[in-house]
Amino acid sequence: MDRRSFLLGTSTLALSQLLFGCGGNKQTQLKVQLLKGSIPGQVVNQFHKGLQQRVQLKFAPVEHIQDLFQQLQNWQQKPKTSDEKGWRRFIPFRQGQKAADTNLVTLGDYWLQAAIEQKLIQPLQEVQGNQLKQWSTLNERWKQLVTRNDQGILDTQGKVWGAPYRWGSTVIVYNRDKLQKLGWTPKDWSDLWRDGMQQRISLLNQPREVIGLVLKKLGKSYNTENLDQVPDLEKELQILNQQVKFYSSNNYLEPLIMEDTWLAVGWSSDVLPILGRYPQLAAVIPQSGTAIWADLWVRPAGITKDSLSDQWIDFCWQPSTAKEISVLTKTNSPIPTNIAASDIQEPLWSLLESDRKVFDKSEFLLPLPPSVIKQYESLFAKMKV
Repeated sequence: MDRRSFLLGTSTLALSQLLFGCGGNKQTQLKVQLLKGSIPGQVVNQFHKGLQQRVQLKFAPVEHIQDLFQQLQNWQQKPKTSDEKGWRRFIPFRQGQKAADTNLVTLGDYWLQAAIEQKLIQPLQEVQGNQLKQWSTLNERWKQLVTRNDQGILDTQGKVWGAPYRWGSTVIVYNRDKLQKLGWTPKDWSDLWRDGMQQRISLLNQPREVIGLVLKKLGKSYNTENLDQVPDLEKELQILNQQVKFYSSNNYLEPLIMEDTWLAVGWSSDVLPILGRYPQLAAVIPQSGTAIWADLWVRPAGITKDSLSDQWIDFCWQPSTAKEISVLTKTNSPIPTNIAASDIQEPLWSLLESDRKVFDKSEFLLPLPPSVIKQYESLFAKMKV
């Protein structure tokens, strides 16, 4: 799953590398590759100022989570000569790179199992709470998400593989004027099936997201394994497909702004930054719950563990830092932040607050067996015919 990030203004890291500190090669360095827009530049500056020792920080923003995952693969796998041309098409980095030289990388929780299973990353800590000082401030649900066995499956006796630093959800975004003329505004997934919405909706081009929202409408889990045992699932998918104008995980907001569509399902990291610029748009978290995603810090395989990386993670988990990341990147924090209405403009504050209220009803997209994933993909392909 990929999530686009819109440029959030001067408070976030630009695409060019951001460096703090100077000096020779012997100076201690912290190298981080992160998702563009996910950490404000001023947060990095504050971290640098608070360090006791002379350190060079090198933060390199990358456009997509998928690119970061592929970089992790590129560090660990050398392509065969016969595959080199095909490999170069998919890896948007220099082919000369062989070993990881980055201390931490942003990864989405959806990619965590594959990264563990392919041995692309190493544990942040072998047991819970051993090294990261702020670990205890995390809600148990976040601890469970990143505590996994060597196959990447959730395991309370496993190792800690990632450090969540922000999260968001799948939301409904809509043209308020168009829908008010129809006499309603969306509140839950069931509204996608309403009359008058034929060919007016765009959905994410993701089997787990689309089939998951239908499962949620039917009172089931996003992580349901026996799809053939869910009554009316295929029928509901076929009816929903008649409402859909197109499926896209990247280009679903522009048609909404241009009024080619009236409603879209998208990721809050895409949607929230644009609401202030387009007052005709509004967004809602479905009342019955939705899918949750998280951005995590992970450590590439082959990198020597260092205390500076742990200091950065703990810094991100301090309440004041967590609040700053949440407000400036328009996302939620895994750390309690006590964000007030005065800290962030409407309609973002109410949307983030409602995010917290439906948190218990919402779900992470957890790893499923390959056979079940094929079931989702097959049903999704059949739905779109």
